[in-house]
Amino acid sequence: MNVEAGNTAAVATPTRLETLANVIASALPALKAVENHAGELTYEVPANDLLAVAQTLRDAPDLKFEMCMDVCGIDYLSHGRDEWNTQSATSSGFSRGVARGGQRLGELPPGRRFAAVYHLLSISLNQRLRLRVFCADDDQPMVDSVSGIWAGANWFEREAFDLFGILFKGHPDLRRLLTDYGFIGHPFRKDFPLSGNVEVRYDPEKGRVVYQPVTIDPRVLKVIRHDNRYDPQLTNAPVHTTSIAKSDG
Repeated sequence: MNVEAGNTAAVATPTRLETLANVIASALPALKAVENHAGELTYEVPANDLLAVAQTLRDAPDLKFEMCMDVCGIDYLSHGRDEWNTQSATSSGFSRGVARGGQRLGELPPGRRFAAVYHLLSISLNQRLRLRVFCADDDQPMVDSVSGIWAGANWFEREAFDLFGILFKGHPDLRRLLTDYGFIGHPFRKDFPLSGNVEVRYDPEKGRVVYQPVTIDPRVLKVIRHDNRYDPQLTNAPVHTTSIAKSDG
């Protein structure tokens, strides 16, 4: 085998993900890749570019993401700051989104609290992709609706609106989907009270269900027993093996 053939054989064949990443880099060079540990492709898209990017991902012959599998919301209010308190009660909510092994994150910068995440599938090319779009306004989070590009995103966006309060501009019928029409607030937000804001009951005098302020006393979950899984004495404990000798008798 000559030297040229040996050098050619030494070149590694790119994986499917690497090939897709190269195609996206060529078609949409402005997209920012999001580092993750799941071995999947995720890109952050500026809110103003969402519709143009979505159109390209659907129509480009080397991409062909014909289906939006899901649209979900994220609230980063306590991400990287809060940790579950397993030794006493906590009133700050519960989160495992903490920066382990390093310094805790500081204050959340403006426009980085709410994000909409889109899970895309190319049926013809058998490839997947994830997009993340941050809402510029934390008080009234809003992004463009992609229901005109992927019709299946209609109800997914309604779900994200219902649970996170993210508004999808241009949506044909943005209404609550999982909670009741009289529900107040958005239950998947990190600052939503665990007991809610209102409760419903049947009023026999009025002969109908009525809404009223919640009467449940605010409570937090408490750890009432020690969890041995987190005992420092058991961390990196040596593994003891026991051998049983067989008797010759």
